[in-house]
Amino acid sequence: MSIVIPARNCRPYLDRCLTAALVQRVRKEIVVVDDGSTDGTAELLDLYAAYHRGIVRVVRVEGGTGAGRPRNVGLDHAAGRYVFFCDADDYLGPEALERMVASADRNGSDIVLGKIVGHGRRAPVSMFHRSADRVELGDSAVYNSLSCFKLFRRQMLERHRIRFREGLLVGEDIYFTVHAYCHAEAISVVADHDCYHLVDRADGSSIMQRPDSRDPVSWLAMIRGPIQLMAEHIPPGKLRDHLLLRHFRLDAFAQLGTPFLEAGDVQRKNIAQAVAGICDQWLTSGVYQRLSGTDRQRLAALGDVDRLVRLADIESAMVRRSLTGLRWDGDRLVVTGTAALEGVGAHEAVALVLRPRQEPGRELVVAAEQEGDGFTAGIDVAALGAGVWDLRVTVELEGVVRAGRLGADREGGVARPAPRLIGGVVALPYFTRDNGNLSIDVGGYVVGVPGNARITRTSWSFGRLVVDGEITVAGTVPPASAVRRLVWRERGSGRERADRVVALSGGGFVARPAVGRLSPGTWDAYLELELGGPPARFRIETDAATVAAPRRWLGGIVLRSVRPYATAGKGRLSTVVRRLTARMVFRRIMR
Repeated sequence: MSIVIPARNCRPYLDRCLTAALVQRVRKEIVVVDDGSTDGTAELLDLYAAYHRGIVRVVRVEGGTGAGRPRNVGLDHAAGRYVFFCDADDYLGPEALERMVASADRNGSDIVLGKIVGHGRRAPVSMFHRSADRVELGDSAVYNSLSCFKLFRRQMLERHRIRFREGLLVGEDIYFTVHAYCHAEAISVVADHDCYHLVDRADGSSIMQRPDSRDPVSWLAMIRGPIQLMAEHIPPGKLRDHLLLRHFRLDAFAQLGTPFLEAGDVQRKNIAQAVAGICDQWLTSGVYQRLSGTDRQRLAALGDVDRLVRLADIESAMVRRSLTGLRWDGDRLVVTGTAALEGVGAHEAVALVLRPRQEPGRELVVAAEQEGDGFTAGIDVAALGAGVWDLRVTVELEGVVRAGRLGADREGGVARPAPRLIGGVVALPYFTRDNGNLSIDVGGYVVGVPGNARITRTSWSFGRLVVDGEITVAGTVPPASAVRRLVWRERGSGRERADRVVALSGGGFVARPAVGRLSPGTWDAYLELELGGPPARFRIETDAATVAAPRRWLGGIVLRSVRPYATAGKGRLSTVVRRLTARMVFRRIMR
């Protein structure tokens, strides 16, 4: 494993970066390329190289025109099967390379993306919703991330002579990563662990923090190179359109938003012309079909600077929204509130958008009835499907759609409505813990399902404990098909044993657990139901008067003892099981 670190005047951050690299539990070399530092970085690097011989190597270059040349020099000196590029002001998370190398070895990956965490800087998120052994370039969001903070198979880099563009202050890694994606036969994602920490320098001295680092016209001129490079490797078709969409959405049309508003009149004209040039060369019908409504509006307005300013004003406007009501109407969740765009005029349409947390690319749009800034929308919860659904309110004006999470700002009397059983599936509207936004948990994935399982009678029958009881969920009787089994869990070890349950009409159930076959210990009883999500368990309640008396019987030389009882406090069914041999009984008598 080769870790390549370009370093230029980063003395305050270097200890953390190198320490985090050194503690990675992989066979490694750390190649640090000092790019003419004058702040003590060179001296500190010499100390690390002296104390960590055979691991830390320092190479010195003179340039100062971006990280492209130092990274190329570091790559030329690398000897590992894999290469990871790390900036000197950033740092690796514990176990990051261990996990990424394991993924690469397991899947034959040429590139592994590890989850990036931002500290004062924006980190990419769309590709890190879930880990994946293999993802397709055309069916995933990995191409959204074009930074070089990834694991690369060095053999692939050398075979195709993949290198950074030198002489650029920004964008040099985009050339490199685009080229690597074009040749990667397998790409993996490690999303369940914080692998790379992206740090904002307190003094603002990072190249990416400089005010001129994202000059729109310069950026648009630079990005033509990576687009051309990608097109030379990817033939026309669905895959190329998918990759081009990323460049139009995040590189080209993005310059017509906030950067466009911040630019002067002359620069706005130049930005529009640069975007138009990219569109003339690369916009295909396949890309156009994938564009958002906002970007289509921009495309139509490229010759009208005033119109582009208006669109940018609308896009940057804050969505003022408030939740004013939340109630059930049958199986529909009725949401009322207010929503408007601040400072840009009356809106044209309001809707609720629901997105499943486990499938971020999917959404359900519910049109709202409007009266002034007020709106009312009814959500057919049965149509959502299992999962956790996050709600947003969208406001549309002149073809531009703005969205915001709903619920954090709500009237004082608005409380979450009670859970509801809909077709045997439990629906639980709730407000998120972090920001208080409205979500709907269909199936009980993150919200506890309210329910009550209670014993009405117990008795012994041929060595089995006959249990009669009743169950309610969310204040109603669940369908018989939802009742799955009676589960005994041993309190000390966590071992479990399940018994069959017969569900009766009206919420009743009957079980005949063979409690005498349980191993010695204290066992707690649960009733398990299937309510659309993960199995929901309810501790079975009872009282001392309802619990059958203890039972003993002799089987061969073993005396079995089973004592069902109601726990103190809430009164829940548990059972103490003991087994005594004749020798154990004799010893107790003789004490």
